[in-house]
Amino acid sequence: MIVNSLRGLVKSAGGRLPGCSTASFRTRAGASIPATLADAAGPLLEQVEALSRNIAGMDRLIAQLAARYPEIERLRTVPGVGPVVAATYALTLDGKDKIRRSRQAGAFLGLRPRQSQSGDSDPQNRIAKTGNVYLRSLLVQAAQYVLGRFGPDSELRRWGLKLAASGGKRGKKRAIVAVARKLAVILHRMWQTGDRWRAFPQALGKPAQIA
Repeated sequence: MIVNSLRGLVKSAGGRLPGCSTASFRTRAGASIPATLADAAGPLLEQVEALSRNIAGMDRLIAQLAARYPEIERLRTVPGVGPVVAATYALTLDGKDKIRRSRQAGAFLGLRPRQSQSGDSDPQNRIAKTGNVYLRSLLVQAAQYVLGRFGPDSELRRWGLKLAASGGKRGKKRAIVAVARKLAVILHRMWQTGDRWRAFPQALGKPAQIA
């Protein structure tokens, strides 16, 4: 947000900052800030640099967690599951035995729709949203990557895209939640079995991990 504010500030004055990573923003973009905006931009550049240092430090702490929790490295083999998602998943469950069956992982994290079936009526309700809110949001972000333009081809991606295409106006949102739920199941199953991610498990003669 600070970087975007700086870019907007410079653009309003008729200039343009070069594209670069946030980590190198002060060095590369700072040299392109007009002198007339130096007083206003200086404190913002300092904030960007300070935040970058803090984020780098946190990244190192998360990397250290992998030495204590070896399952984190294994879970990271899943597309969209980075060190933060994997570490949060492992620490939230605090052991693979927290859930008896992998299929229960989605419900445990509030990613399964509420049940209100009555007679012939079985409406599509919103998810329960129980469990850890932060982990649930991370799994949704991972699902968005799986279904996004940069998501690698996999059985899970094909299943999610098919679901999105057949769901009407709300199909994409439902597909994202459904893929997030499948990710919760897959991660727990991998934790239990010690397996690494396989994009097409059925092709290897093994049961589908997204079942």
